[in-house]
Amino acid sequence: MALSSMTGFARTGGVHDSYVWAWELKSVNGKGLDLRLRLPLGWDAVEAPARSRAAELLARGTIYGTLSVRREGDAPVVRVNEPVLAAVLSSMREVAQRIDAAPATLDGILALKGVIEVMDQQESETDRRAAEAAVVAGFGAVLTDLVATRRQEGAALAGVLGTRLDAIAEAAARAEAAPGRRPEAIRSRLAEQVAALLGASDRFDADRLHQEAILIASKADIREELDRIVAHVGQGRMLLAQGGAVGRRLDFLAQELQREANTLCAKANDVELSNIGLELKTLVEQFREQVQNLE
Repeated sequence: MALSSMTGFARTGGVHDSYVWAWELKSVNGKGLDLRLRLPLGWDAVEAPARSRAAELLARGTIYGTLSVRREGDAPVVRVNEPVLAAVLSSMREVAQRIDAAPATLDGILALKGVIEVMDQQESETDRRAAEAAVVAGFGAVLTDLVATRRQEGAALAGVLGTRLDAIAEAAARAEAAPGRRPEAIRSRLAEQVAALLGASDRFDADRLHQEAILIASKADIREELDRIVAHVGQGRMLLAQGGAVGRRLDFLAQELQREANTLCAKANDVELSNIGLELKTLVEQFREQVQNLE
């Protein structure tokens, strides 16, 4: 299964009888799946099937969906609002008794707000249900387009993440081969530290000094960190090949890689190893930033 990004855009529209509709979907990063719909007044019936369809195709991301619907082709119905007209005429008669003015004209009365109403023809229940079904089908189509765009970006991210993992593995291999982590180099640095301590004072307990030397030597060994980094890189490659909604698992893996890189930097008692550790931290952070975009 291919990887999917959490960002994407899709738009589609259609016509059903006198209804003209259009869907627009925008997808951004999110911890879970959050579908936020903006629907025209009276079109709430399409929300439940839209959410159900989204849950079938998407695992993560914040999706902003906007539906626009209008009716075309039906001749409008013009109606006189009788209560409003009666109130206007009554007010005019009262005013006419108080002031001397020319009588109102028909076009002037009809131009008053609320006297004339222009409405769409009454829609039948059958037509409305059929239009809603068409709009729901349109949502399924635009959602499929959104999934396709997210997968295209996911494929590009897979290449970037694979490159980052290769760079992490290469840095770990350089740390493995660094002269500063060889046993003789560690012993040499340790011997220098012990000699410096003994030269400063002759009051050190020999047994205690031996125990401390062993502890320092064990802390200087980055064997475990390198082994775990190699294992995490292998796991990351497997997840990239597996595909699907693996963003959270890769994010956890990035946290583990960062922890190993931090420990390596803390243990490094050598300039080359310290530099490699800092490079690893940078590479892992770049890896994690890209992982944040994955579903």
